[in-house]
Amino acid sequence: MSQMPQQTALPKCPSCAEPVEPGDLFCGACGYDLSVVPASSQDHPALTTTGPAAPGEGTGWPAAEPPGSGGTPPAAHLPTDLPGTDSGGRPLQAGEPGEPAAPGVRFDRPDEPDEYPLQAPDPRAAADAAAAAPDGPAADPAQVCVACRAGRVDDDGYCENCGHAQPRERDHMEEESGPVAAVSDRGLRHHRNEDAFTVGHTTLPDGGPVALAVVCDGVSSATRPDEASLAASRAAGDVLLAALPRGTHPQQAMHEAIVAAAQAVNALAEEPATAREHAPHQNSPACTIVGAVVTAGLLVVGWVGDSRVYWVPADRATPPARLTEDDSWAAQMVAAGLMSEAEAYADERAHAITGWLGADAYELEPHTASFKPDRPGVVVVCTDGLWNYAETAGEMSEVVPADAAVRPLHSARVLVGHALDGGGHDNVTVAVLPFPAPPQGAVSA
Repeated sequence: MSQMPQQTALPKCPSCAEPVEPGDLFCGACGYDLSVVPASSQDHPALTTTGPAAPGEGTGWPAAEPPGSGGTPPAAHLPTDLPGTDSGGRPLQAGEPGEPAAPGVRFDRPDEPDEYPLQAPDPRAAADAAAAAPDGPAADPAQVCVACRAGRVDDDGYCENCGHAQPRERDHMEEESGPVAAVSDRGLRHHRNEDAFTVGHTTLPDGGPVALAVVCDGVSSATRPDEASLAASRAAGDVLLAALPRGTHPQQAMHEAIVAAAQAVNALAEEPATAREHAPHQNSPACTIVGAVVTAGLLVVGWVGDSRVYWVPADRATPPARLTEDDSWAAQMVAAGLMSEAEAYADERAHAITGWLGADAYELEPHTASFKPDRPGVVVVCTDGLWNYAETAGEMSEVVPADAAVRPLHSARVLVGHALDGGGHDNVTVAVLPFPAPPQGAVSA
């Protein structure tokens, strides 16, 4: 409820100096009109602040941190560890450190409670609950609580016996499409899954196989981040599946897919004026995006934000590599030479993203790169819900199963489990694609 500002109480009458009581309009001794006396100002002088740094030329690839002294982690493997080209067809080269300037920064870490008291257990227990349900026409296994396995679920999705919220459709998702598979899980601390993915496979005009995966991470500080990630992943997947069979170069197709994803997210902000009147402080839906396209001899990646792609060779004696560079505050600090990678990612601002899809994004700058690995391996496409627990390429290589190329779905499950075992503080989404893309008809074990 709005309130008018109240006048500060006077300690004594300004005419006769007799004490007055709060709320008195006239002095009881001399009758002086106290309402004409101006109250002392309580305002504080405004503090001037400096504005954001001017936009620069962009962030170059950060140089690898030298291994060894000071307890720093081993050097990260960067995209230059594999032969490849950037969006302009030029060979990928490590960029020179520059000033960390970005048109905007978005913090994707709103304050959250330590625990959600009505958090549902692992949705995979639902199958066990259904099996344990009593037989008979009155029994409805789909309505049995996955937590206590005794209470029934009401129309709001809560158990009438123990009060647990039941798993929603997006709490845990798995999909396999030919040689590529993906798994997404809500995690252990979030109240909903704001990630989304699309996987698929098709053929090129010459009949060659091609597999693809798109992973999107909703920006938690934005409005309806789950809708943004779903719209973006679907739009990008549709473009790739339509463009690749027509003969569009995979790198061009990836660029077009990211642009289409951005347009899909922008469209979510086009709400009726009446909706904005009821929620004037809501911001635009937003998400990050990362994708990979794998053919018989080419690997293409594209991204905006801080989700990543890792290359893990089948021969673990050869080094793995991270193929993307985060659009984040931490990455800019490292690129500018202002902080080491360990220092930057230990800072509370590390996950502030400087690039995202959404109507309030300053400028859309899709990053794409193409690579031609000289040996077989797997491509891991994931959100930070996974790479927070396997950040370097070496750490990711250690947790990827040795048979990932022939069992992508199993491997994606293992990687999600690794994140959940590590704490599951965020939504976790991962897609696994074998390289080279196997011929059509080859199925995973």
